[in-house]
Order: sequence, then C-alpha cells, then structure tokens
Amino acid sequence: MSIEERWVDIEEGAAHLGVNRDSVYRWIETKGFPAHRVGRLFRLKLSEVDEWVKQGGGWENKKNGTKE
Repeated sequence: MSIEERWVDIEEGAAHLGVNRDSVYRWIETKGFPAHRVGRLFRLKLSEVDEWVKQGGGWENKKNGTKE
C-alpha cells in the first residue's frame, strides 16, 4: 500500500512557499498556479506546487514585467 500525498489549503501552501496567501490567490488567477477547487475552497498538492516553482511558475522580471 502506498502513502498518498494529502491535500493542503491555501494557508499551508503559502507557508510552504514563504509568501502571503493573497499572493497565492493572485497566482491562481493570473499565472496558472496548480490549485484545485473543492466547492468554494482551493486545495493544493505540495508536489505540484514545487514542480510549478521549478518550471519558473510565477517568476517575472520586476523591471519590465516579462518572463525571462
């Protein structure tokens, strides 16, 4: 029997990344952050979040607002 990764809420996802939860909500709306809606709430798998970050997820060049 394998151990399944548990679903976490936005607060735990934000803490995992060291950011404010408002940033996570903004990334969901604008940057394809990997979140799944369950009723009114969002749930995340931290492995998906880590993969999104590794692939450059929300990174932008602050100077001109473009991805590099």
